[in-house]
Formats: sequence, C-alpha cells, structure tokens
Amino acid sequence: MLHIYAVSIQLCRDVRLIVIRIRSRTLVDQMTRAAMSIPLNLAESDGVTGGNRQQRRLTALGSARELAACFDVSEAMFGVVVDAAVRARLDHVIGVLVKLTR
Repeated sequence: MLHIYAVSIQLCRDVRLIVIRIRSRTLVDQMTRAAMSIPLNLAESDGVTGGNRQQRRLTALGSARELAACFDVSEAMFGVVVDAAVRARLDHVIGVLVKLTR
C-alpha cells in the first residue's frame, strides 16, 4: 500500500473536524465525498494493474484537487480557515499522485 494512503486517511480525519464548522450542506457533502474518494481510489488502484491502476490514481488526484477547491470555498464563503498543516498534507498527496500518474 502506498504511504500516501495513510496520509489520505489523516485528511479524512481533518475534514471531519472542518465540516462541523461549515454552514452549507452542499459544501459539506462535496468536501466529504472528495475526501473519501482519495483513499478509496488509492486502495482500489493497489488491486489492479495497467490502465485501470492509472485511472484509479487519476481519479484520486481529481478528488484531491476537488478537496483543495472545497477548502478554498470554505474559506471564501464561510470564513472557515483550513490549517496550514492540513493543506500541506493535501499538497503532499497531490504531488505524489501527479508523479504517479505521469
């Protein structure tokens, strides 16, 4: 299993603490689904080969970027500041996935 799987699980814990401060069910749902999609697709990628592995990792990357956008929207619309350590974790996951999907 990739090390970033564990990091993505920590991001899920981080999101759990962030969403309780957001006053939008829509954003909470979007953020939660994006966060969950990252480790789920990473785990699925470990069980397949070839193009399917690449596709699952690309999906995880898309979800990670979506989560970053959710963080931006939460700050812009609701004043919910996402901790720099959480953003750094997410940036790390995105960076590794970019390298894995080249």
